[in-house]
Parts: sequence; structure tokens; C-alpha cells
Amino acid sequence: MSGHLCKIQIMGVINVTPDSFSDGGKFVKGNSIDIDGILRTVEFMLAAGADMIDVGGESTRPGADPVGVDQQSSRVLPVLESLKAHFDTIVSVDTSCPQLIREAASVGADFINDVRALQRPGALEAAVDTRLPVCLAHMQNQPKSMQDRPFYRDVTSEVLAFLLERKDACLSAGMAPEKIYIDPGFGFGKTLEHNIALFRAIDQFVATGFPVIVGVSRKRMISELLHDPSEQRLMGSVTLALLAAQRGASILRVHDVDETAKAIKILHQIDF
Repeated sequence: MSGHLCKIQIMGVINVTPDSFSDGGKFVKGNSIDIDGILRTVEFMLAAGADMIDVGGESTRPGADPVGVDQQSSRVLPVLESLKAHFDTIVSVDTSCPQLIREAASVGADFINDVRALQRPGALEAAVDTRLPVCLAHMQNQPKSMQDRPFYRDVTSEVLAFLLERKDACLSAGMAPEKIYIDPGFGFGKTLEHNIALFRAIDQFVATGFPVIVGVSRKRMISELLHDPSEQRLMGSVTLALLAAQRGASILRVHDVDETAKAIKILHQIDF
């Protein structure tokens, strides 16, 4: 069996937002959070094979408006506390806000997932102080404008250089190297062509020696690849997850845990 396959982990996504691109509004109605619904969903995800759960309170879909830290905290912290009280699992918090990074750590977060790679003022220092593992993701511009004609001369080299620069910043600030994960940021300020180029180059990111997180679940690139805007994206999501695993990704960030876990189980038994 390929050596990297034994390291693949599945990160189940829980968006505590009204406007995320796939499941926005599923758990949030106005100011009300469906904690019981989240607990049922997470219980299913863990039983299906999730190794960790990623909780976010700000949509980073293309065109999304920014969400203040107080609103993010009011969404994320009650969910985080409930998950830690009910389940023995790794819980990641998807945020760029230094205040929420610190608050989440104080109530039991195990991992920080930042689409802005700790670039907001104070975020790097907050992450270092928590001593938690951190995922550094690449995003060109901000969610509101990131899909307005994204441009790269060489998307792979530019994204890789950015992530290595952020890795160096983390190391210089005192973060232990084993705490650093990287994410090419599929769909974050990229065209379909950019996403394809990055996907084909996943092994180059793996070659840095830092674990690679891949999040392509239900993203628009799947409908674009199939030339079918009505496509529900499940089959495409699972297919890309398998391809990412074969290219050496360490963690797959997915919405459809059950289907992905079954596909990875088959891959483990066939890819030898």
C-alpha cells in the first residue's frame, strides 16, 4: 500500500452560518442556532468515519460579506463547547480573527483553520500563544472580491511561495514546525484553470514536508468540470477527494463524510 494513504484523515464541515455556499442556513435561523441538529449531524459524521470536525461562523464563499468577530464568536463558541462536551474528537475552528482564535482555544479547540493564513493583525501572535496546530490557506483578495478576475502568472509557484512565506513567518514567531499545515485554497481567488493546475500539483505541496489539507467538497469547479450547473456535486466531490488522497493529501475537508470515507476505505484496500 502507498505509504501516504495510511495518514489520510477526514475533516467534516459544520458551517454555523446563514449564507455558506453549500449548507448555509442549515443550522442557523436568524440568531438561533440548532445545537441539537449539529450534535446529530456530528454524531453521524463521526460514526461514518470523520476524524475531526471543522466549525466556522463566517462564510467565505465568493461574494460573501465579512462577519464581525463578535457575531462569529456567538455562533462558534456555543457549538464548540457542545461538541467538546458530547464527543471525544478533534474540533477545528475556521476563523481568521485573533480574538476568536484565543477564545476558541480557551474552551477546547484543538486546531485553527485560517483561510487568510494568519495575516490579520494579531492573528499570528494569537495562534502561537495557543500552541495549537494551524492550517495556512491561500486566498487571493477577500471573499467579497476574490472571484473578480483572479490572475496569476504561474498559479502553482505563486501559491506555493506564499504558503512557504507564511510558514516562515510562523516559524519566526515561535510556532513549532509540526504545528503547521498548508492548504492551496481551491476556489479562493482561482478560476477553473487555476484550480486544475493546483490540483495537478498537489504533490509539490506535499513535497514541502508539511501536511496538506485539500478542500474541494461541493465547490463550483465540479459543476464547471462537468459543464452542468445543476450537478449536485456529490460524485465530483468524492472523485476529487480520492484523487487528492492518491496525490498525498493528509486531510480531506468534506461535507459528505460517509461517501468519502467509504471511497477512501476502498482506496486503502486497492492502492498497493
